[in-house]
Formats: sequence, C-alpha cells, structure tokens
Amino acid sequence: MIKILSVFGTRPEAIKMCPLVKRIMQEKEMECSVCVTGQHKEMLYQVLEIFQVTADYDLKIMAPVQTLGMITSRILNGIEEVLLKEKPDMVLVHGDTTTSFAAALAAFYHKIPVGHIEAGLRTYDKYSPFPEEMNRNLTGRIADLHFAPTTGNCENLRRENIESGIYVTGNTVIDAMATTIRKDYRFKDAILQKMSFSGEKKYLLMTAHRRENLGLPLENICRAVKRIVEEFAEVVVIYPVHMNPRVRQTVKSILEGHERIILTDPVDVEDMHNLMNRSYLVLTDSGGLQEEAPALGKPVLVMRSETERPEAVAAGTVEVVGVEEEGIYNHTKELLLNQDKYCKMSKAINPYGDGHACDRIISILKSYKKADAEGD
Repeated sequence: MIKILSVFGTRPEAIKMCPLVKRIMQEKEMECSVCVTGQHKEMLYQVLEIFQVTADYDLKIMAPVQTLGMITSRILNGIEEVLLKEKPDMVLVHGDTTTSFAAALAAFYHKIPVGHIEAGLRTYDKYSPFPEEMNRNLTGRIADLHFAPTTGNCENLRRENIESGIYVTGNTVIDAMATTIRKDYRFKDAILQKMSFSGEKKYLLMTAHRRENLGLPLENICRAVKRIVEEFAEVVVIYPVHMNPRVRQTVKSILEGHERIILTDPVDVEDMHNLMNRSYLVLTDSGGLQEEAPALGKPVLVMRSETERPEAVAAGTVEVVGVEEEGIYNHTKELLLNQDKYCKMSKAINPYGDGHACDRIISILKSYKKADAEGD
C-alpha cells in the first residue's frame, strides 16, 4: 500500500488537486489522506464540497492581519503532528502557494519524499509574482518528483540542474473541467441566474486581484474595461470581484453603476468554469484561467507584465497585454473588431494536456514506490 498525504490550502490548489485525490482513492494499492491548511477559507471549502472530497485534517491557520512569515510558521507547526501520525510514503503539494512551500519543507525535515504537482513554472523575477515565484523555486529544490504540465516547464527544471524525477503530465485542471462543465448547467449565483447568455451580446469574463496589480495597475485595468464597454454597445463585462477590500474599493469606485458591467461576489469553481464556457473572451491576471480558457477555445488577454505560462502565448491562445490602460484597451478592441485574429486565438491548440494528467501521475507514483521498494 502506498500512503499519500495531499496538502493544499487555497481555492486554485483545491481545484487542481481534488481530481487527483479522487483518482488516487480509486486505486486499490494506494491510500490517500488530505490535509488542508485553510489558507483560503470559504472558497476552499466550496471546492471540497463540489468535488466531494473530505479533509482528514484542517489546520485552520488563518488569522486577522497576519504576515507571510506567520502563515509559513503556522503551517510548519501545524503539519508536524499530521506527518508524525500519518507517516506517509509521499507528500503531494501543488504549485506555488505558501502552503506548498511550507508543507514541502516540513516533509523534508522528516525525510519524507515530496511530489510537486504543476512543477517548473517560472518568471525568473523573484518578486513577480510575489511570493509565488520563490515558493515554486524553493519547492522545486526540495521535491523528489516533479510533475510538469508542459515540456517547457520540464526544460526550466533541467536548466536549474534538476536532472531526475521530472515528468511531463499535462495539467490536472483539464481533468477537473471534465466534471464541472455541463451544457444544461444552471448557475448558483443569483445574478448569473438572471442572465440569458444569448442574442447578439458579447460577454467578457474579467478577473483581476493579484497583489502586484493593487493600486494604479488595477485602476488602469478598470478604466480600460470601462472604455471598452462605453464604446461597444454589444459588450457585457462580468467581473467576480475578489473579497480583498483594496480590490473591491478600486473596482467599485470605477466600474460600479454601469448597466453592462456586472459585478458579482466570487463564484465557485462550477460557476466560473461554466461562465468561462459561455463567454466571448477572458481578461485576467489569474494563472489558472490562462490554462482553463484555452481548453474551451476562449482567447485570453493577460493583464500582467509577464507570465509563467509562456506555452499558451506560444500556442497563440493567450496574449500578455500589460497593465497600462492603452495597451489593455487596444488589445481588447482588436479582438472585438478583428474576427480573423479572434478565430485564430480561439482555435489554437491547448498546450496543457488532454485531461489524463491524473492517470499519468498515479502511474509515476506507483513506479516510484516500486523502485524504492526494490532499492531497499
């Protein structure tokens, strides 16, 4: 029996880890326990409920007005007891969160192998995104198995002299979307329930909340989007607004009150995936949407100065448009007017896999355990 401990703490991690947890639980020779840190609260628990995954351990680390150092130390202290009790053969972490780095470090202290899901993403600027870029770098130095979504991610790791345990698997978020998107889907959000998503309207899905975009960049984003809506009568923008008070204050001061700019509270993963599926294009500073939207044939404009997902840019389905008002406005306007460019972006091949990443990861975990046993 292979004992796996899966550790995650945020909504994006949960979306990408829950399909893998469920697949592991189907394997007779594998046992999977789940530890959540609570780095996100309600948004995390929504995902667990949707995927019908139960946490065996909940560290509930969040507290008012805490620093990154406080979050890291609470996770390190909290997971200690879990590791001593479970004694797993492998700890699985995901991506670039503080939860992932701290859990990997705790496993290292106990000499427990670490598997890193979504390994090898890089911007090579340690402060952008902050603290995610260093979180994934440090997790990569600790990990024994690196599950890279793309060959580009694999090459990043090799350039860092990580030579073993690297596998290209695709991204587990594509696996997740196979269960969340439905043609007859009925939205849970009351505002979205009232929208027809039919006729001549072009629905633009927007998300913006990253730490580095707070302040002037977010103001630029909002002003550009408002100009687009005022210029194009057929455009409706739907923006699930992050709960961060600084985000909400900026967004509401610029965008609230326009009849074709729909501001909602954050929506759960099923609403988000189905909303994306019914949208014309996506404007975002999110990492996850850069992976999800291409699978649905939706062009993505990334409102950041760089991306750790250059494969989608190379494939032609994503453009990085920066955080200046004119750049965002001009790129969005072009996709609304230039049908040839829109079709080219919408039909680009999704570089993030075929929806079988979980199967590949499970096969690798079995082989790793077998090789380890034979070595003993």
